[in-house]
Amino acid sequence: MSAVAHRRPAWSVPELGAESVPWPRGWPEVLTREWAWGGSTGKGVRGCVLDSGVEAGHRRIGPVEQAYVVAEDGAVREDDAVDAIGHGTACAGIVRALAPECELVSVRVLGGGLRGTGPVLLAGLRFAIEQGFEVVNLSLSTAKLELARLLHDLADSAYFRRTVIVAAAHNLPVEGFPWKFASVISVGSHAGADPLEFFYNVEPPVEFFARGILVDVPWKDGGEMRVSGNSFATPHVAGLAALVLGKHQRLTPFQLKTVLYLTASNVR
Repeated sequence: MSAVAHRRPAWSVPELGAESVPWPRGWPEVLTREWAWGGSTGKGVRGCVLDSGVEAGHRRIGPVEQAYVVAEDGAVREDDAVDAIGHGTACAGIVRALAPECELVSVRVLGGGLRGTGPVLLAGLRFAIEQGFEVVNLSLSTAKLELARLLHDLADSAYFRRTVIVAAAHNLPVEGFPWKFASVISVGSHAGADPLEFFYNVEPPVEFFARGILVDVPWKDGGEMRVSGNSFATPHVAGLAALVLGKHQRLTPFQLKTVLYLTASNVR
């Protein structure tokens, strides 16, 4: 048998050994909510609400650092911080209530009637990933199979670039994307009143349940609304993610999921 040259595989520990790999340090033996986000306000975390827009200046929103809109041809341009419907403002208000000092950026991909197109959604999500937001709240989904592969590639790209996509499960028992992808954090609802109460689900594909039934939220034109749905559970988890990342910068999405799992109300 001819000799085979020894060659170190790609993606392996360097020859210097494990000490050259920056393993995570400082995690406690028992991970608590105090360790996870105690004292955090989300400061330093850049969050993106990919939705119908966010109404800047709403008393329950405060400043929106930047706003963009995605055109039908996929072009992204700067936009006034307005909301076509109120849905995005509601989601942003929930995030801001939990993480009051996180940076909020709006990327508008939905128009009237909460309708949007596949190319616009893809372009908006791609833009959010390229901008390097730490947390993207995606309280929408699509059932179009022809978009699934492209969305899957984008979700994986976000995962490896340390952009956490928090995505709402569909309100109906239908196939939907990207919430069914393991590379995102998928969220369904519970009817509790505590915004910090959330549950880990041992029966995927939905991973977490957060408050999403009869939630009082800000709405367009300075208004307010009482709403229900997975759309409004999702920003509760996005806000918690911002709190954790505000205290523990540069966690990977896998590490962040681990923190959320270990601090869930039914796990602690």
